[in-house]
Amino acid sequence: MKKNLVLTGMMGVGKSTIGKLLSKKFNIQFEDIDEIIERKLSLSIKEIFETKGEKFFREIEEKVSIKLLQKERIIIALGGGAFLNDLIRKNLKKFSISIWLDLSPKHIFQRIKKNKRRPLLNHAKSEKDVEEIYKKRKAIYSLADFRINCDLKAKYAIVKEITKIYEDI
Repeated sequence: MKKNLVLTGMMGVGKSTIGKLLSKKFNIQFEDIDEIIERKLSLSIKEIFETKGEKFFREIEEKVSIKLLQKERIIIALGGGAFLNDLIRKNLKKFSISIWLDLSPKHIFQRIKKNKRRPLLNHAKSEKDVEEIYKKRKAIYSLADFRINCDLKAKYAIVKEITKIYEDI
């Protein structure tokens, strides 16, 4: 039985897009943690942060992530901050293969600057603001089992790289 495949990285790197493509390729269920939380609470992530706060969101994110990680043979897109949680990472190591989709702050900023759905990046007025968050998270993201540099790569090239990793396991 293949382990779960978990995509991690900053918001805006393409975890959901890549996850959906992998799901079709392998005919495996795909789940996006942020989407599950939004459905569960009938609120957007931005609304959750604004009305209930980040602490509340992180608690829900932990419960939802750990429950999902215990399923078998599933592709999961973690929220941008979920991999920073020690308990989530410990559960992930037991049940899953993790892949860090690494994208430079410059490219992340280009993708997210018009998207107001990302609460921690809503205040990012420049590439430098994104770079500050990236620098804080980079050391933790590097704990993933595999890293794929996504700069200047088409989504299908990224899927191909992940496919090779997953099929070799």
